[in-house]
Amino acid sequence: MPIKESEFIWMNGEFVKWWDAKIHILSHVIHYGSGVFEGIRCYSTNNGPEIFRLKDHLLRLKNSAKMYRMEIPYDIEDLRKITKELIRKNKLESAYIRPIVYRGYGTIHPDPSEVPVEVSIIAFDLGKFMGEEKFNKGIEVMVTSWRKFAPDTIPSLAKADGNYLNSQLALMEAHKYGFSESILLDYFGYVSEASGENIFLIKNDILYTPPTSSSILEGITRDSIIKVAKNLGFEVKVEFIPREALYVADEIFLVGTAAEVTPVISVDKIKVGDGKVGKISRMLQEKYLKIVEGVEEDKFNWLDFVNM
Repeated sequence: MPIKESEFIWMNGEFVKWWDAKIHILSHVIHYGSGVFEGIRCYSTNNGPEIFRLKDHLLRLKNSAKMYRMEIPYDIEDLRKITKELIRKNKLESAYIRPIVYRGYGTIHPDPSEVPVEVSIIAFDLGKFMGEEKFNKGIEVMVTSWRKFAPDTIPSLAKADGNYLNSQLALMEAHKYGFSESILLDYFGYVSEASGENIFLIKNDILYTPPTSSSILEGITRDSIIKVAKNLGFEVKVEFIPREALYVADEIFLVGTAAEVTPVISVDKIKVGDGKVGKISRMLQEKYLKIVEGVEEDKFNWLDFVNM
């Protein structure tokens, strides 16, 4: 998916032109992946652009940085105001927002303790992450041969740059074999998550999703869907999920900021249900979009309007 360029990027306290947003080739983050980031969506509504769960995303960014002993030189409220100003300066009604905190120039040593912490925020138009057709009709996925990293290796709860080397391997394998996405198993062989999304299974009208102990990112969209589903009267169980449960699920869908709520219609060429988007998946997808687009009442206080 090509990047749709905007006019400005915010870097270390100032708004710079898109192509002037540069770092040194010896920046620590390039050599060692020493950065953490967020993916946030801004939606167009009748009340102007709104950023979905902005404070929650920025809090997770702060916590990710904390795990890697990085002190962000801005507080959450500063970053919130800067993000809104970036949306306004770029004249965006809807956008994908990428704040990133990273170790800059200072040493070639793996220990980054003395390397300055830098902060940038990017915002640009994105559209549907996997395309409108796949969003509406569902995707085919495979269980990848690559496993999620084991507990006590690197923190899965941190949304860290280096974690996504694992995701890259899994996704490249899936694309090589003609699938849209991959599902990774955890160190113990239970279902973990997709390369960039959390996963939900539905069986007998009950939603199942893996626990954080299955090396998943504690997704904000995942949390949103759990709350929405419970509000609609569905039971949600967070528990270990064996691989074979994927093959006998009535419905499966993936959730994430970029992917939103994307239905899955087959796993390893085995149909999920009847091979079409399930009714509960569709219901949750539509409900989620109505909330984030400001069509329905924001019962959960998730919408942060740019111009208010």
